[in-house]
Amino acid sequence: MSKKTNLVALNAKELKEFLNHIIENNRFLQQQNKTPVSIEVIGESGIGKTSAIVQLAKELDVNFIKLNLSQIEEIGDLVGFPIRQFEMQRDKEGEKIWVDENILDEKFKEGYYSTGLNRMGYCPPEWISGKEKGGILLLDDWNRADMRFIQAVMELIDRQQYISWSLPKDWHIILTANPDNGDYLVSSIDNAQKTRFITIQLKFDTECWAKWAEESQIDGRCINFLLLHPELVTKDVNSRSVSMFFNSISSIKSFDDSLPLIQMIGEGSVGPEFSSMFTMFINNKLDKMISPQHIIEQDEKYVLNTLKSIVGKEDKYRADLASTLSTRIVNYLDLFAKENPVEKTVVDRISKIINEKIFTNDICYNMVRSIYNNNPSKFKTMMMNKDLVQYIMK
Repeated sequence: MSKKTNLVALNAKELKEFLNHIIENNRFLQQQNKTPVSIEVIGESGIGKTSAIVQLAKELDVNFIKLNLSQIEEIGDLVGFPIRQFEMQRDKEGEKIWVDENILDEKFKEGYYSTGLNRMGYCPPEWISGKEKGGILLLDDWNRADMRFIQAVMELIDRQQYISWSLPKDWHIILTANPDNGDYLVSSIDNAQKTRFITIQLKFDTECWAKWAEESQIDGRCINFLLLHPELVTKDVNSRSVSMFFNSISSIKSFDDSLPLIQMIGEGSVGPEFSSMFTMFINNKLDKMISPQHIIEQDEKYVLNTLKSIVGKEDKYRADLASTLSTRIVNYLDLFAKENPVEKTVVDRISKIINEKIFTNDICYNMVRSIYNNNPSKFKTMMMNKDLVQYIMK
């Protein structure tokens, strides 16, 4: 039985935290002249494996190289091309070095001479040229590649080098793969190969997707829909196809005026069940819910009355709508605080929503704690608000 039958499943946020630890630990290992650990991220197609790693590289501000191994045909594009090398030294007591044949003349002029030995080596590939600063090397869809590439990857993972060239220090190899479960055209990886890296499984998480969608400026009406119906994201209707559908209708100002067009686009991208649920969402006027920006910025009385009419109360209370709106508020304010100062009026608006008891206590608790914990330096005035501090310190 395979050593990795039961995989650790992480959402996108947890995956980035895990990878960040591995990168820091790799730096510790390299200080001791040990080989860094590589990571394989397995997940269904379109679940966001590559996107999460791209985001991590941006957050860490490191070089990022992505090679899609399923689309590369020439092995030299991965590991460089063969070249004849000659052993040279400056004098009989000097250090011997291997020199590529294309710079022999330059070395002769520097006073080196040939020892008479030669070998076939490999030039460093173009993708690593000039990138001495550390970074992430993402080998995308690696188990969909030809076996020649898989063997070459094993060589890189083993020693962070390939025959005659090495990755500079502080480079970290991450592999992405589809499951070997019969649903994908992939090469099976045996245990001798699997034991050379750590394998983690990425799972879809609606909350993580909603935060990504807010940052990526996915249509807010569509974000609301998926927060209300996360069960519609499946292996067959993945987050990539969902985002494609949402982007394809984002220019439509009035969804209810374009239902036939939306249904047609939906059936061609996410299928009839998803499209029918989205049509029902539009018919119920849920696409017209107030946006998080308007909740924070528009007239207080209007906002409070609008929220109350959407969420309802007592036996007509809509916990699903309350949860969706609170999630949108948290993600919007997190994104807003990264680019702008947070004025007292913003904190006062949050406090007013809490005081009006529009949402249940558990939703208020999660919303206030999340807003503060996402950026405590920007929302430090929340600690001076008696209505909010009790949720933060609870």
